[in-house]
Amino acid sequence: MKSPVLALVTSAARQREIIEVFIRYGWDYMRQLLTLGKGDEPDLPAPEILCKILADLGPVYVKLGQLLSTRPDLLPPAYIQALSHLQANVPPVSWEDLEVTLRQEWGQPPETIFASIDRIAIAAGSIAQIHRAVLQNGQPVAVKIQRPGIESIVAQDIALFRQVAALLSGTDFGRRYNVVELADEFSASLRSELDFTQEANYTERLRQNLSVSRWFDPGQVVIPQVYRDLSSRKILVLEWIDGVPILKAPFVGQSISSETRHALTSLAFRVFLQQYLSDGFFHADPHPGNLFYLQDGKLGILDCGMMGTLNPRMQSIMVELVLAIVDFDPDRCAQLTLQLAEPMDITQPINLAQLQADYDRLLRRYHSLSLSNLNVSEAFSQILEAARHNNLRWPSNIGLLTKSLANLEGAGREFDPSVNIMDEVRPLMFDLFRQQLVGNDLAQSALRTALEFKQLSLESPRQVGFLLNRLTSETLTLNLAIQDLQAMRKTLDEGANRRSFSTVVGSLIIGAAIISASQQSPHLQIISNVLFAVASFLGLWLIVTIMRSGKAGDR
Repeated sequence: MKSPVLALVTSAARQREIIEVFIRYGWDYMRQLLTLGKGDEPDLPAPEILCKILADLGPVYVKLGQLLSTRPDLLPPAYIQALSHLQANVPPVSWEDLEVTLRQEWGQPPETIFASIDRIAIAAGSIAQIHRAVLQNGQPVAVKIQRPGIESIVAQDIALFRQVAALLSGTDFGRRYNVVELADEFSASLRSELDFTQEANYTERLRQNLSVSRWFDPGQVVIPQVYRDLSSRKILVLEWIDGVPILKAPFVGQSISSETRHALTSLAFRVFLQQYLSDGFFHADPHPGNLFYLQDGKLGILDCGMMGTLNPRMQSIMVELVLAIVDFDPDRCAQLTLQLAEPMDITQPINLAQLQADYDRLLRRYHSLSLSNLNVSEAFSQILEAARHNNLRWPSNIGLLTKSLANLEGAGREFDPSVNIMDEVRPLMFDLFRQQLVGNDLAQSALRTALEFKQLSLESPRQVGFLLNRLTSETLTLNLAIQDLQAMRKTLDEGANRRSFSTVVGSLIIGAAIISASQQSPHLQIISNVLFAVASFLGLWLIVTIMRSGKAGDR
């Protein structure tokens, strides 16, 4: 176990290393924050520079950038696009170091489990690398092995994330984006990726969900089988999928007809639409490298490390939001947005009229396009961006959904430019509405509705009686929320203050006049003059204030 002194030294050395990277790229704000504990107004470097900074900081920060790329609700589209292509440029770990991990996890040498194993990694990432192996029964498998020492590196960098978040939490920027909560969210995501049992659970759940469907043939979709007895927190053994990334198809010596391309892309869209709109559990990173074209023409889906979830309410709202975009209905888009999003800054009121105007201006860009040319993921990203500019923050899983949809639509259009996601959604809409109305089990939905009506019938007399008692006892209190009430209150307060002020000025003038009329001594003459001077000054100041406020109102 690392001693506290050694941990402190390591953290200080790592902090100096990070500061040097910030200085090299001229990100002065972060340098000031880490060295002085404060900085000027927070700023972000250009997207390309930010990617270079994260790449130089190491694999954990590359993973942070990849996580940020799933949050279009927080960052502008240019940053999301740049971070989406961020890859960890890390050399693979030597087989000797990995073999130590295998022996520790299995308690036996790899040779007793595998008939053969390729010691050269077929892929290396920031958290793990993958090797091809063959089990003793002849079954080919993919072995994902965690990089040795990565847990301590992640823990160290997470501590720095939290330190930066704590420093930012006192700023307007930190409060607006709730950076402490974001740091906790990213820290939890990073830690969860270190536990391969979670990815195993995700893979099995997706495999189970896609084994049944009314929208496509489940036999045409392949999710790798998990070998649970060989997997652990640091090792994941999966069925080997024999194919190529979808954009590298066809295979050598083969050709793919336009009909086959269209059928495969349509299959991919329907598979993911079921995940988004029916299952509520979806693959959050369907980039072309995770969608495989298999030799028998099937679709393979790999890498279930990043998944998203949507509850039934969110699924229902998302279906309506897609329809509102297609119908070019900005008012409905704004209403649905307010059902899901929360204010970034609770002290600032949400201007519904401005939100509707922004959506109207946004949807007009797509109004002249036919449905076949409508890029749904792009329109959806713009909806999130407009909400962000209106002080609204979407739930993180909505950001994941948008990222997933953008990757899927981009890969689909590149593989088959003639395909369109709306063409795939349209035949499913009746089924989606039926499912939202009655669910998957009609009898269960009817029983639940009957129980709710029974509960309502039992509670209604009691509630009506309670209301009548409150009315007769005159203890009924109404709570009303009026938009922009604060501004109205401020205006009324200003008017009341001016009236009171003018009353005081008038009283001073009248008092000075009475004293002047009945003055009997030089002292009273002085008092009268002082009162007239004060009243004149205050009256002049009141007139100037009123004139200024009138001009401000005209502007």
